[in-house]
Amino acid sequence: MVRLDYRYPTPLEPAVLLKRYKRFLADVRHPDGSTRTVHLANPGSMRSCGGPGSAVRIRDSGNPKRKLPYSLEQIRSGRAWVAVNTALPNLVVGAALARGAIPGFEDHPAIRAEVSDGADSRLDFLLEGPAGRCWVEVKNTTLREAGEAQFPDSVTSRGLKHLHALMALRARGDRAAMLYLVSRADVSVFRPAWGIDPAYAAGLVAAEAAGVEVVPVRCLVTPQGLGAGPVLPYHLARD
Repeated sequence: MVRLDYRYPTPLEPAVLLKRYKRFLADVRHPDGSTRTVHLANPGSMRSCGGPGSAVRIRDSGNPKRKLPYSLEQIRSGRAWVAVNTALPNLVVGAALARGAIPGFEDHPAIRAEVSDGADSRLDFLLEGPAGRCWVEVKNTTLREAGEAQFPDSVTSRGLKHLHALMALRARGDRAAMLYLVSRADVSVFRPAWGIDPAYAAGLVAAEAAGVEVVPVRCLVTPQGLGAGPVLPYHLARD
């Protein structure tokens, strides 16, 4: 069990999704019938995350300088709530790493975020300590297909570039890990999304073969935040 413990800095408020558009915008309806445009920090397809008419949870940033003060944080998909804000996983994982709360990474107490690999990529975290150096890239995972958590939900050349960077760092002698934060509780296994981005899926197979660790961490999504969950088993091969 991974001891995630992220709490939203301001309360979430209920609403209903009316529509999503221009990639980062969504219109929602409040319980009193009023409507609002909110920021949706998710450039992916959000496939399998519900659509118009779905219950959502939004949050007031408390920042009067923001053009859109509210953000869409969670959406209801079937019986599960899904955390869709792609800015959140790095905060959640970074805090857990700092507490030594992710099994296998406790011996790297020095943590830096957004570190250049020395080539043409920046990776989410570089951990250092007595056990050496460990690079960690984090991806928010919201896609559910056939009961499995899958990534990505749309073609990602940037994601493939990160896999190549991790492979190069592993070949250099550093430890490297690809951590998928599975932001929904209705899945029990992880697999790359071969049907959406076969190049990325093949890249992940190659990365694991080259020694890059694959760590899918499922979290509990609540109105208060993201809580503890297990490291999921994974299957990388195309069936």
